[in-house]
Amino acid sequence: MVAHIRELSINRHNWLNEGDFKNGIALCQSIPGATAIQMAAYVGLKSGGVAGALASYVGFGLPAFILMLIFSVLYSRYNSLTGIDSLFNGLQVIVVAIILNAIYTFGKSNVKHVQSAVIAIVAAVLFWQGISPFMVVAGAGILGCILFQSRPAGPAGQPGQEVMHWETGRIVSLVCILLAALVALYAVNAVLVTLAAVMLKIDLFAFGGGFASLPLMLHEIVIVKGWMTSETFMDGIALGQVTPGPIVITATFVGYMVQGLAGAVVATIAIFTPSFFMVVTIAPVFDRLRSSPYFSRVIDGILASFVGLLIYVLIKFALAVPWDVVRIILGLASLAALIRKVDILYIVPAGAVLSVIFL
Repeated sequence: MVAHIRELSINRHNWLNEGDFKNGIALCQSIPGATAIQMAAYVGLKSGGVAGALASYVGFGLPAFILMLIFSVLYSRYNSLTGIDSLFNGLQVIVVAIILNAIYTFGKSNVKHVQSAVIAIVAAVLFWQGISPFMVVAGAGILGCILFQSRPAGPAGQPGQEVMHWETGRIVSLVCILLAALVALYAVNAVLVTLAAVMLKIDLFAFGGGFASLPLMLHEIVIVKGWMTSETFMDGIALGQVTPGPIVITATFVGYMVQGLAGAVVATIAIFTPSFFMVVTIAPVFDRLRSSPYFSRVIDGILASFVGLLIYVLIKFALAVPWDVVRIILGLASLAALIRKVDILYIVPAGAVLSVIFL
């Protein structure tokens, strides 16, 4: 997705140059949230200010939301039918393969020495012991600051260039709208406020991209709130992988299963809101931020911890699958396809067909 955004924004429309785009990637990889949709917002910010960022953000996420909403409605109505159960039994195996592949790719990028491996292992053990992943992530940032050496600092940048698109008035207006919406939600339905708060917190801590949200979402939705079982949550992840959007679009599925259409809308807006605000508020001062000797250490520690958290999610999901020979073969085939970079939009439908036939 990021490569396609680069092609559109630099080569086709000349919205920004290569240097700006690379700065945007560095920013979006350093803050929590799904990288691709944040890059869309960054391009909009550079080319059209806060209004452009909002337009890009909504435009990028809307198709995935609509498709996921349709899938959620169909799932809630027909998941108990004969054949549908077999389909999702197979898709859950593919979800396990997806998480295992995410651990491999995430670990290859973020566990490069003994210190980061220690943080990953400690994070997995603490999560297994019932410690909140939010506390684990915060602790990993502190530990990273102590254990790691700083990367070379980025350029400081010119203040005049940094604040070009920092439209404070519009940002304040958006914050006021968000607060007013939360108050209105509370007056209508307190559960919607709780749902929004959960999704806001998840996105606020999901460093490292969309997959980093899965341990946090599993903890809050399955373990803490008990809104659904691990198996149902895995079904939501599988459906999300069929949509042309980030994996955090699973929030739409969760919201619909908890509070119907209103829940789907609220959960989707909430899961993307912190990412948007961080892009538009941090982008103007990011060069100064990454020149800090502690910034890269904290980020590296947090990213290492998510490898451990994903390991816990892998174990949790694997235990929920009734493994047999067919499921093992399907899981290994899915993993091999993912490692060979086969598009997920081919893997999931193929797995669905095989599930209906053999499971």
